[in-house]
Amino acid sequence: MAETALSGDGTAIAFERVGSGPAVVCVDAAGAYREHGPMRPIAAALAKSFTVFTYDRRGRGESGDTLPYAVEREIDDLAAVIAAAGGTAHVYAFSSGGLVALHAAAAGVPIERMALLEPPLGEPGGSPLTDEMRTLVGAGKHAEAAAHFLAAIGVPEEYATPDAGLIAVAPTLVYDCVLGDSTSLELIGRVRTPTLVIDSEGTTGPLPGWAVTIVGALPDGRHLSLPGSWHGVDDADLTGALREFYAQS
Repeated sequence: MAETALSGDGTAIAFERVGSGPAVVCVDAAGAYREHGPMRPIAAALAKSFTVFTYDRRGRGESGDTLPYAVEREIDDLAAVIAAAGGTAHVYAFSSGGLVALHAAAAGVPIERMALLEPPLGEPGGSPLTDEMRTLVGAGKHAEAAAHFLAAIGVPEEYATPDAGLIAVAPTLVYDCVLGDSTSLELIGRVRTPTLVIDSEGTTGPLPGWAVTIVGALPDGRHLSLPGSWHGVDDADLTGALREFYAQS
């Protein structure tokens, strides 16, 4: 059953909780939300040991949105869910959700430990993709925008056809582009939260190298490669690594 947390700008952020134990908040990737993404199975697997919170990032699913978009608003969204979780939590974040977590940790949001699966890095000075996506979304070309986003970030052709769930939230893909443009190694260097950065042995392209770069910039970072497919690892391997990492003192 969905609950609601109010973000700093008054936006309603929908979340759900499952399990019992220390809190873990999951942050979805670009285009993903509770009804469209990988987090519910992961939450179910962790629920024997943790109280797991999954939420719809702003503009997706049952969450509201307040314009104009700003990274600071997403930081406040995660902070609001952590407050609902009891005031502090571990975090697991996938892909661009990892950028939300990094920004939140750098801003002092109370995250005990966080694990990030293949967070991307943007281009210094901003990526042309951001303006391209703004143009397509502004013209109402949501299906074209979703397809362009998948191709631009290097999704293999067999996975690169957007489904209805992604097309429905295509405007929020601009948010993920802005997050990438706003994430610098200098910002990552301000993160004091113990952080595990995971990559998949099946991922091609720049993501594995970015994982190593991010770990190198973190004051308290560690790196783990797991067997898997492109931009994904088996849930059992992932949740086992998360349990072990969160249990460390």
